Amino acid sequence: MAKITAQDVKKLRKSTGAGMMDCKNALVEAEGDFDKAIDILRKKGQKVADKRADRDTSEGAVIAKVNDEKTIGAIISLNCETDFVAKNDDFVALATKFASIAVNCDSKEDFLSADFGGGMTVGEKLIEQTGVIGEKLEIGSFEKVTGKYVGSYIHVGNKIAAITALSSTIEGVADVAKNLSMQAAAMGATILSYKDFDPAYITSETEARIAVIEKDNIELGRLGKTLKNVPTYISRAQLTDEVIAQEKVRLQEQLKAEGKPEQIWDRIIPGKIERFISDNTTLDTEQCLLDQVYIKNEKQTVAEYVSSVGDIDVIDFKRVSIA
Repeated sequence: MAKITAQDVKKLRKSTGAGMMDCKNALVEAEGDFDKAIDILRKKGQKVADKRADRDTSEGAVIAKVNDEKTIGAIISLNCETDFVAKNDDFVALATKFASIAVNCDSKEDFLSADFGGGMTVGEKLIEQTGVIGEKLEIGSFEKVTGKYVGSYIHVGNKIAAITALSSTIEGVADVAKNLSMQAAAMGATILSYKDFDPAYITSETEARIAVIEKDNIELGRLGKTLKNVPTYISRAQLTDEVIAQEKVRLQEQLKAEGKPEQIWDRIIPGKIERFISDNTTLDTEQCLLDQVYIKNEKQTVAEYVSSVGDIDVIDFKRVSIA
């Protein structure tokens, strides 16, 4: 029988992350052959992975990484079964190394087949660590952006992260990229602008939201409470020049009926139009990064903040979260 030293066990543990006893047992079974011991641990991981294939991986860590040139950013989520594992320092370190590899990959498939080191791909490392940790592990999300400058933000706890790609490298660009990534992480934007919405989605979402408000109003009316405003529209994409013109006419008729002098209408109508737009663009402020209220200055939209810092545009952003 080959003599297994503490140094051998330590070396295998450093290479695989497996527990001391698992490493010792693998080396004993492999009769001291280091490569064979690694293969034994991998097979153990595969057995555990097969047994836990139907488990839910609703916990994990979300990590964003940007390359040294600040031109490419990636986010991955390393998912697991329990929050206990997700908070483990070694688990977060593994997710961070995965994210560093992801920056140089073009797709999730490319990423999973990428070299992790030690003769393993990322996919094989996932299987190995499933055996080490004892929980199902998988890559839940893979997102990537490119631009003249890319910045990132990871929220405390590693549950939410965002990356933002900008069009130029003006002075202060690092702060801009971080601020926008923080905005996306905090406020849950899903797309860049209302201009990017699918018209069919806007139509279905409008109908759904109106139905919910009308249902709520039935109960509010029964209780004698103030009814909610039922919007006609929910996105700036619906507010065509014709719609705005019609609203101006309606406001003029309203002011006339109220007996307001015509010479002051021009001072009243712009504010009412702004309110009309605000009341009818709720989808945009929820989901569109540029149309949201800027979290660091509630008097600005994000688009206005970007314009205020100089000649720069937001090319793209990605946000990943584990609820």
